[in-house]
Amino acid sequence: MSVEEIFSSKGRVKVLKSLAERGEMNISEITRKTNLNHTTTSAHLRRLCDLGIVEEKRFGRIRIFRFKKEDPRAWAVQTLFESFKKGV
Repeated sequence: MSVEEIFSSKGRVKVLKSLAERGEMNISEITRKTNLNHTTTSAHLRRLCDLGIVEEKRFGRIRIFRFKKEDPRAWAVQTLFESFKKGV
């Protein structure tokens, strides 16, 4: 996995930023927060899960997404977004 794959799309960056700000979110929340449609959001989340940065938890039909805490790359990406939020 390369940095380019993670940040290759403005929509994907919006999804990552939303997860960094809110922690765990379902796909409907992410869709509203990013102003992306459901299909596009789902595709970005699927790719981020495939890359190992984001993980999905299922509770019946509800899917919750968050950064994969065990992955140091996920931690680095989340920290990057948090540093911009704080103005560091």
